[in-house]
Amino acid sequence: MAHNTFGNRLTLTTFGESHGEAIGGILDGCPAGLVLDFKAVQQELNRRKPGQSKLVTQRQEPDEVQFLSGIFEGKTTGTSIGFMIKNANQKSKDYEHLKDVYRPSHADFTYDKKYGHRDYRGGGRSSARETANWVVAGAIAKQIIKDITINAFTSTVGNITIDKPYQALDFTKTESNAVRCPDTTTAEKMIQLISDVKKEGDTIGGKITCVVQNVPIGLGEPIFNKLQAQLAKAMFSINAVKGFEYGTGFCAAAMKGSEHNDLFNADGTTKSNLSGGIQGGISNGMDIYFRVGFKPVATIMQDQESIDKDGNIVTLKGKGRHDACVVPRAVPIVEAMTALVLADFWLMR
Repeated sequence: MAHNTFGNRLTLTTFGESHGEAIGGILDGCPAGLVLDFKAVQQELNRRKPGQSKLVTQRQEPDEVQFLSGIFEGKTTGTSIGFMIKNANQKSKDYEHLKDVYRPSHADFTYDKKYGHRDYRGGGRSSARETANWVVAGAIAKQIIKDITINAFTSTVGNITIDKPYQALDFTKTESNAVRCPDTTTAEKMIQLISDVKKEGDTIGGKITCVVQNVPIGLGEPIFNKLQAQLAKAMFSINAVKGFEYGTGFCAAAMKGSEHNDLFNADGTTKSNLSGGIQGGISNGMDIYFRVGFKPVATIMQDQESIDKDGNIVTLKGKGRHDACVVPRAVPIVEAMTALVLADFWLMR
């Protein structure tokens, strides 16, 4: 399997499967002399790990990262940072029924046809457990670009959406509830919807909004390495992502140029920010904001028609521990991938 590496100057190469001994990665390109805040790295992992509320999978993983190289006396040495996260709570027997059956809307069928073999235990390499590696690397990337602030939050679950602009939200409240929505009233409705859907044995999708502030002018490269293109690539690498839009996104298609243009102030800032902080593929110093759409989790606790490896029609019902809505746990993943992209461009700059 190729393409296990993300980034250009700051690169992350990962390994491991959902039910293997461990997952981990190598972060290369980190500057020497960076004093790492290990508690901050672990805190990011804690935000992503399973079992943190009744709304998500109850797999109990401590998700404690162990650094193997690239750090001495608390500082980065400039060499490759190797790290590992052991898997401690696998229940592979929960997936025995999938050995010869393809789950609808999962990677089972495509992996099997491409490689002729697959790890059916929790999806193997296709499992979202892989994203724990990204959160470790992203937590380090945040420390490289410490002056840039990245805040992601759940903005939509099903048909329930925050009806306020991000400027009116208090991001310190994002972690105050299980759904990671900074608007308390909306959060309560989201939690109730996810709970109701879970009782039905079903799942629900949603959106995450990410706001990046204090971004310097000049991050991003024209033509084939635009900032928004790399952010989109990063977001589409996350499991279950179905859409990405920045600034006005698809709404711009219904607007006139006279409505959409960001007019300049004398100091180079703009009166509006419909561009979402990016013009010509390069950051312009304004807030970068974008939205990421997630599909409902494919594994549902209801009978579904599927096929086995011989093409026979079978009835399949999900088993094991799964999220009813992946969005709340994906918030730190969105932040991590954003940090990796921005740190990569910052180092190139």
